[in-house]
Amino acid sequence: MTTLIPPKIQSHWQEIQPLFALRNEQEYDLAVERLNNLIDEVGTDEAHPLYELLDTLGTLITAYEEQHYPMPACSGAEMLRFFMDEHGLVQADLAEIGSQGVVSEILNGKRELNTRQIRLLAQRFNISPAAFF
Repeated sequence: MTTLIPPKIQSHWQEIQPLFALRNEQEYDLAVERLNNLIDEVGTDEAHPLYELLDTLGTLITAYEEQHYPMPACSGAEMLRFFMDEHGLVQADLAEIGSQGVVSEILNGKRELNTRQIRLLAQRFNISPAAFF
């Protein structure tokens, strides 16, 4: 049988393979621990020799989480309510997205967040705008 994997890698596969095994909770926990250690060592240095391992391990962990811990769908208003609770905010604290009445209508589902409001909220909470879609 011909394989595209170089013999040098094949001879080391038994040592490398456990880094990519995510079949159960124990392997997941170990992968997360490895990823955290890699983040501490590599950081955002794309030139670091282990950067690709960090990136690959992060992708595998994300895939495992999406399969085993799916995020429930929620509206932009529900996300806004969550972030308000997390940050101890009240409607008046969100004047950048509108008056208290506008914020109230958004939270009660009578009005949708618009693009400008989503952009401002994403900046305020330092998150991706996608969180509100």
